Amino acid sequence: RLQIGHLEAKHKALDSVVEVMKEDEKNVLAVMSRSNIAALVQLLTATSTRIREKTVTVICSLAESGSCEDWLVSEGVLPALIRLVESGSAVGKEKAAISLQRLSMSAETSREIVGHGGVCPLVELCQTGDSVSQAAAACTLKNISAVPEVRQVLAEQGIVRVMINLLTCGMLLGSKEYAAECLQNLTASNESLKRSVVSEGGVRSLLAYLDGPLPQESAVAALRNLVGSVSETTLVSLGLLPRLVHVLKSGSSGAQQAAASAICRVCSS
Repeated sequence: RLQIGHLEAKHKALDSVVEVMKEDEKNVLAVMSRSNIAALVQLLTATSTRIREKTVTVICSLAESGSCEDWLVSEGVLPALIRLVESGSAVGKEKAAISLQRLSMSAETSREIVGHGGVCPLVELCQTGDSVSQAAAACTLKNISAVPEVRQVLAEQGIVRVMINLLTCGMLLGSKEYAAECLQNLTASNESLKRSVVSEGGVRSLLAYLDGPLPQESAVAALRNLVGSVSETTLVSLGLLPRLVHVLKSGSSGAQQAAASAICRVCSS
C-alpha cells in the first residue's frame, strides 16, 4: 500500500507502520525491505503535507534505530530530508533534522549532506527553529564539522557567527554544547577559521560559557586552540586564567586536561 495504493491507502499504511513501530520496533525493522525504504523515501516528496509528516516520522525512527542508514542514503533520502528542513512544516523540519543528526554520524554521509546543499538550511534552522529542531540542526553541523575538508564550506555559509550566537543564546543546554564542540572542530587546525572565530567575538562567548557550574571540555579545547591567535594581553584582560583555574577545580578530567594544556600554551606564547 505504501508503493501502489491511493492517497487514503497510503495514509492508513503509514499510520499502521507508525503504530506498529511504537509497539514492536525490532520486528518492523526485521521485515523492512529495501523496496519499502525506497517507497518511504519517495513519499517524502508527496504533495500532501500530512503524508510527508507521517513519512518523515517513520524515517526518523528508522534512522535512529541505526539499522537502515545505508539503504536510506542509497535510496536518496538526503536531498528529500534537506528539502524538508528548508521548507517543511514544523513537524517535518524537526523530524528531518533529527534524521540528519543521526545519519551525519558517518563522515561519508556528512560529506554527502554538504554536497546536496544541506549546510545552508541547517544553519538557517539553528536561527529560526524551535528548541528541538535547533538542537538537532546544531548537532548535525557539529558532526559535519568533524570532517576537515568541509570546514571551509561551513565557514562560507556563516556557521561561525551562528555557533557563537548559539553558545550565548541556545534554547537548550544541548544546543550550547553542540556549538562549543563545533567551534572546537572548526579551530582544530585551520588558521583562517581561528581568525574568524576570534573576529566574531568567539573568545568572549567561550569564556562566558565556562562560567557555568560544569564547564565543558569542548569549550576549553576551543579556547586552547585559539591561544596562539589572540595576544596574551588580550587573553589575560578577558579573564582567561581565572576561568581555566575554575575548570581545573570543577571540570571533568577531559576539561581539566584541556585547561592545563591551554595554560601551558599561554605561558609559552
